[in-house]
Amino acid sequence: MFAQLAQKITLSGKWPHRFLSLLAGLLLTLALPPYDFLPVGFIAFPMLVWLLDRPVTQTGKGWLRRHLPAFATGWWFGFGYFVGGLWWIGAALLVDAEQFAWALPLAVLGLPAFLAVFYGCATVLAKLCWSPGLGRILALSLAFGLVEYVRSFILTGFPWNAVGYTAMPTPLFMQSAKLIGLSGMNVLAVMVFAMPALLAAKRHRLGGMAVGVALVACHLSYGAWQLQQPVEVAANSPHIRIVQPSIAQDLKWDNAERRNIFERHLSLTAQAPENGAPRPDIIIWPETSVPYILSQTSDALARIAEVLQDGQLLMVGAVREEETPQGLNYYNSITVINDQGFIVSSFDKVHLVPFGEYLPLEGVLRVLGLQEVVEMPGGFKAGKSRHSLKIGEKLAILPLICYEAIFADELGYEGERASAIVNVTNDAWYGNTPGPYQHFRQAQLRAVEQGMPLLRAANNGISAITDSYGRIIASLNLNEVGVVDAVLPPPKD
Repeated sequence: MFAQLAQKITLSGKWPHRFLSLLAGLLLTLALPPYDFLPVGFIAFPMLVWLLDRPVTQTGKGWLRRHLPAFATGWWFGFGYFVGGLWWIGAALLVDAEQFAWALPLAVLGLPAFLAVFYGCATVLAKLCWSPGLGRILALSLAFGLVEYVRSFILTGFPWNAVGYTAMPTPLFMQSAKLIGLSGMNVLAVMVFAMPALLAAKRHRLGGMAVGVALVACHLSYGAWQLQQPVEVAANSPHIRIVQPSIAQDLKWDNAERRNIFERHLSLTAQAPENGAPRPDIIIWPETSVPYILSQTSDALARIAEVLQDGQLLMVGAVREEETPQGLNYYNSITVINDQGFIVSSFDKVHLVPFGEYLPLEGVLRVLGLQEVVEMPGGFKAGKSRHSLKIGEKLAILPLICYEAIFADELGYEGERASAIVNVTNDAWYGNTPGPYQHFRQAQLRAVEQGMPLLRAANNGISAITDSYGRIIASLNLNEVGVVDAVLPPPKD
């Protein structure tokens, strides 16, 4: 049965071949949040292997012409995967539809078309080493691992929905990332998912399937062992509160709503803990939560001081202004404020979103009438370096603003050793779509890789506190208004 199915897929006509490639990529997106239907990986990747089994027939042509069919197979697979997994980016352009709706096709189709080039390159690389049986599975998994690594940094990088995430729906499946990182998980995911393709092979069938079963068994056994490790919370661990105000994106920068937005944050900050729990020591607000330039708004700082109790510290996502000889610079920042209303430290976002927070090739593109999505004169400037942020006397945190949390290979930092990750974000741009769920999953994996708890404050969700194994201790769902209270879990030793 498997041999007949594989033969039909392999020998399908040109356009059926491309349609099946597209379909396989679309199917794979069901393994991503919020669906997390992992079994589709065992359908999508065997289909891709069988599609690539088609022999190279244009032997008399040049190198590029000979490998164009393999590239097309990977490209159509990638196009389906990235359209199905990233269509929600278009929602950000509809917040100010009058100005940005024209770019909707570029976001929904153009970006996936570009990202699909990486998967096209992966299938060409794999095809260069193609061999019957298990060899082609190894070639495909290593090729995907390589191109996913390149995708993480080329043109500032965009490793969103790296293929390894399709194999990590729960903390049990995430623990191996502590050992082999996201790059290793990309290779492992493709290798295991593609193993059923061997059911149609004449060679390595039993051996290959045994390898696949052994890899899964080791992966899950390690995960189960890690999750059984004791987690001891110290008696002096700080109590954390995360504020989720759920402010609609079209209201965030409305001057008429600024006071109401600010007061909603303050009201949630002052809310009494449930069931007589201790008051929070550290309160965290989401990205760009303060609708003022704090250094210019003493009244806002005074109002914060009125709400904070003795010894409490507030971490806020806010725009920071800096005057330079060339003019004013603006930074997307995390600012720490004490109970006296004084700014005691700050961190500026290092990895900005191209076209969102700044405009690449600004001198050329502004002449053409283009601008970044965020309404800030000249866009944001990037912070100079990533460093830990001291919170009080005993705690240092690793700050990650918005999509900085998706860059697994960019988390080296200067300063004191951090004990927790703080990720502030504003996913209200994307409404009730898969985007916020995917973003949270990637931040969750950073906690596992770094061996640190995650404190995540998102404007409209998903806000959560996880331990250093990625397990959710407390959270708020998408579009809920409220607070998350918990004791800070310890980092791994």
